[in-house]
Amino acid sequence: MADLPPMSSTADPAPVSRRDRARAERVHSHSRLAVWTVAIAVLVAAVDQLTKYAAQQNLTLGAAPIKVIGDFITFRLIYNPGAAMSIATGMTWVLTIVVLTVVVVIVRVVRRIRSVPWAIALGLLLGGAVGNLIDRLTRAPGFARGHVVDFIGYADFFVGNVADIAIVAAAVMIAWLAIRGIALDGTRHGAGGSREPAADTGDGNEIASEVAEPGAEPDAGSETPTGPLGRTAGAVDEASPDPSPVNADAAAELTEPPADTRATRRSRRRDRQDR
Repeated sequence: MADLPPMSSTADPAPVSRRDRARAERVHSHSRLAVWTVAIAVLVAAVDQLTKYAAQQNLTLGAAPIKVIGDFITFRLIYNPGAAMSIATGMTWVLTIVVLTVVVVIVRVVRRIRSVPWAIALGLLLGGAVGNLIDRLTRAPGFARGHVVDFIGYADFFVGNVADIAIVAAAVMIAWLAIRGIALDGTRHGAGGSREPAADTGDGNEIASEVAEPGAEPDAGSETPTGPLGRTAGAVDEASPDPSPVNADAAAELTEPPADTRATRRSRRRDRQDR
């Protein structure tokens, strides 16, 4: 008796359907967008803190502004206890709570992002908020009451920093997305309130359709094309019995011409032969 080949100790992996692959690709895409949002936020906060450190090392508080682009853009060091344009200077702790709330909300929303523009906008907003929050929590005169380092002057209108630039850019992008009706998940709200996929959300790429592999079981509720008698089109009923004699006789009657017709044809042929 011939030796049998050794059997594998591990079973072959089950085939993965296209629907499962599509679902896995969407999850990967969503995770990638969340990572990009956090990466943008970290980059903005890091650049903000580095530029504030450089400003404190190279600029003097109360000194004359250093012109960068004429009088339009200047460098001068100030410590701002309030918000942009020195708003709410006596409510530093309130601003700290507001910024903390904004950071928590953005972190919770990040998991729902399905659109690249939204990922960029929220990344900029989160990074700017964290950059100024670090100043509120770590700088003088105390915890949650720290003054924010500002050093970029705009034509004597107000003085800001890199975090403020990121926040303004994020606000502009969010307003643009809202005007276009693009939601966090990349869908676009129509004029009648309907939702439709955006033309290009940039995340790759949402899967347009989920097609099951050949041989996969259809989903519940799916329709199968049927023939005129209600049977599945193209299906062969192997369990059906052989046709009965009655059915065979009926079929013969339908296929064979009537007897009188055959006799008529024979008589015509005989007439032609006699002629």
